[in-house]
Amino acid sequence: MINDLWYKNAIVYCLSVETFMDANGDGVGDFQGLQRRLDYLAGLGVTAIWLMPFQTSPGKDDGYDVSDYYNVDPRYGTLGDFVEFTHGAHQRGIRVLIDLVVNHTSNEHPWFKEASADKNSRYRDWYVWSKTKPANADEGMVFPGVQKTTWSRDPKSGEYYFHRFYEFQPDLNTANLEVQAEILKIMGFWIQLGVSGFRMDAVPFVIAEKGADIAKPKEQFGMLRTFREFLQWRKGDSIILAEANVVPKENLSYFGEDGDRMQMMFNFHVNQALFYAMASADTRPLAKAMQDTKAHPQSAQWGIFLRNHDELDLGRLTEKQRQTVFREFGPEKDMQLYDRGIRRRLAPMLGGDIRRLQLAYSLMYALPGTPVLRYGDEIGMGDDLSLPERNCARTPMQWSDEPQGGFTKSDRPVLPVISEGPYGFEHVNVADQRRNPESMLNWTERMIRMRKEAPEIGWGEMTVIDCSDPGVLVVRYDWRNNTVVTVHNFHGQPVEVIFDVGRDECGHLLIDIIDGSNSRCDGKGRHCMLLEPYAYRWYRAGGLDYLLKRSEI
Repeated sequence: MINDLWYKNAIVYCLSVETFMDANGDGVGDFQGLQRRLDYLAGLGVTAIWLMPFQTSPGKDDGYDVSDYYNVDPRYGTLGDFVEFTHGAHQRGIRVLIDLVVNHTSNEHPWFKEASADKNSRYRDWYVWSKTKPANADEGMVFPGVQKTTWSRDPKSGEYYFHRFYEFQPDLNTANLEVQAEILKIMGFWIQLGVSGFRMDAVPFVIAEKGADIAKPKEQFGMLRTFREFLQWRKGDSIILAEANVVPKENLSYFGEDGDRMQMMFNFHVNQALFYAMASADTRPLAKAMQDTKAHPQSAQWGIFLRNHDELDLGRLTEKQRQTVFREFGPEKDMQLYDRGIRRRLAPMLGGDIRRLQLAYSLMYALPGTPVLRYGDEIGMGDDLSLPERNCARTPMQWSDEPQGGFTKSDRPVLPVISEGPYGFEHVNVADQRRNPESMLNWTERMIRMRKEAPEIGWGEMTVIDCSDPGVLVVRYDWRNNTVVTVHNFHGQPVEVIFDVGRDECGHLLIDIIDGSNSRCDGKGRHCMLLEPYAYRWYRAGGLDYLLKRSEI
């Protein structure tokens, strides 16, 4: 059973094949290039790789407009290359998760082409149609300011089709049982080729009712259980990591009260509160978000992340909180996106301050759940705000100070490699940081090792401890009679805090597992700590028995 729950204590690394490593010199990353970098990822401590879309696509939305679910885009290689990659990953103890984009297809998918050309086609009802443009067609856009409508006229059939995202991404009619059966078939195909699970894109939209006459769509949660059952019949330890930015009261509907739906979900609620905490030095909303998302089935798990391939979505914050984050991390209009988020990478958001960067990533590893790391963040990569929308944070991986950052031999990479300036590949790259023991890369490797040695965070009971300073977060984890305590200072100045780990004996001695700065409680069982600006501490509780044994040595 523990093997089936591997995701509870995993280290997930998200990457795009297209921008990771180019082996054949055509300017586009590929599976052969990725395979050459598997030893790098294994050395970093990664236990699961999440691949962004790589299936055949016109590429109008970074592969999220799929035109063939059963093949690899020729730019990235072949199915044979994919299988060689998964085999190599498994040899190194690394599992592979892939994006499952089934809310919509490309309008160049053969299904949609046939549905558009022939109203009697079997694929006609695989999409959502209306003879007239619905009254609410200009509502509910995912990309406000860029997207103009959710219903567009199909010139061939003369009718309107529904698309929650861009107009070239018509929504699948997921209520159709034939469509559901096809989704299972897609999952089964990739599982057979070595995949251990899926990051399911836009889950609330996948399971929502769709149609011109539906004002308030209801979620069809039974669909999630169907997906889960199929996967576990095919491969018992395969999982679905759901992208579902929902309010906490809806979490159990996605996990299933008995844990029979999604195994994992990204914790957007904690993510947004975390950025507010970093912008304001007020951890109270973060502590509340952690408490609000604490309840979930024992077999379920949160995915904890900082930045990903999309904008930093701040839509769940209050307007005042959102403006606080904007002022601190994205004050310029071109740094913001869709009226709700910031499109920068983390390092430039934090002004390149290594103290704040390490605080942020220490938190990612220390918050309850499984950490999900974005490629390039282990070296503190920057962004290119001259690129449109979210492409600014999707630039190629910077491997060395060679031309094009060692990503490709071509003079024309698929996206420009960041050059010059403080985040240019000349200054920020893997090769240089491997040689520097104090680099962000080597720090990340040490933190990942430490996180693996603290399974209490992935498995244990979480308790937020009051320290009377809203700018300091103290968290305790308990699992199998072991206790881990983490302390994070969000202030830009030193502070002294006093806290009580708990009334049990384990809180007498806190053993620092980073640098050996242990803490012993006073006569009242309290710990007094002086924390440097943006300091972080990880402790293992030693207890009274430990103290007695030490006194005998």
